[in-house]
Amino acid sequence: MADIILKNGIVEIGVNLHGGELKSLRRTDTGTEYLWCGDPAYWNRTSPVLFPFVGGVRNGIYRHEGTEYQMGQHGFARDRDFTLISQTENTVWFGLGDDEESRRVYPFAFYLEIGYQLLENGVKVMWKVENPSEETMYFAIGAHPAFNCPLKAEDKQNDCAVRLQDRDGKNLAYFINTIFGQEGTVTKAREAVNLQEGILPVTETLFDHDAKVIEDGQAQRVSLLDGNGEEYLAVEFSAPLVGIWSPPKKRAPFICIEPWYGRCDKDVFEGELKDREWEQALAPGGVFQAEYKIVI
Repeated sequence: MADIILKNGIVEIGVNLHGGELKSLRRTDTGTEYLWCGDPAYWNRTSPVLFPFVGGVRNGIYRHEGTEYQMGQHGFARDRDFTLISQTENTVWFGLGDDEESRRVYPFAFYLEIGYQLLENGVKVMWKVENPSEETMYFAIGAHPAFNCPLKAEDKQNDCAVRLQDRDGKNLAYFINTIFGQEGTVTKAREAVNLQEGILPVTETLFDHDAKVIEDGQAQRVSLLDGNGEEYLAVEFSAPLVGIWSPPKKRAPFICIEPWYGRCDKDVFEGELKDREWEQALAPGGVFQAEYKIVI
């Protein structure tokens, strides 16, 4: 059972204080659940927020101003307890600030807020990052929601598909995939993936080499299609990167659609935190805000 429940006449969400994580997204008229249940047999999370890192750092270590710090994949916010800031009928906000524990692995003052707002046809997810210090703060932030695929018991996953569209809602003819290497880093290699009417079929081998990493704002609307080719869920965003992922070689019954402001290191990266590709720089006293929508 989630800590906080919000619902209107059509949509119901459940959110936990732990990680500020969305744990349920369902239609009240049909009872259909769209979010993965977090079964550890495949993946024990549902929709973690990735902060202050997206992906991994090379060899588990990053550098800031000559000092080395250890950091696990996707940062630490997903494993911390947030506080409830505010709650209305349709909106809830959670907050997390720096403390002695966070400063040991991430030497910045920060305040992170995660908000959820019910829509008539889904939910808006909102992020706010504040830098209360007198030094520039470097960070990344991203989403990692896992959606049931197939949605219907009578469908097979390999009958489903992913559709990729640009900011104007036009189907992509292809996208350029940044290829993963070892230990959660990416390589310099790229591959063009051709699409028919924006469609990427969900095959048994689609994620054998980890996530599809789509950079430079190529796609800004990614949807899931059922066995009849009908769209049943879409993620709409303005983030410059999106990952599409399911656990490699597990045939897990879900697919993640992940808008990112940042990503993992390259496998040859040796620079400092400020030099990471797609890293966000927040000036003293600055505020970063972003959002995305899940439409059902």
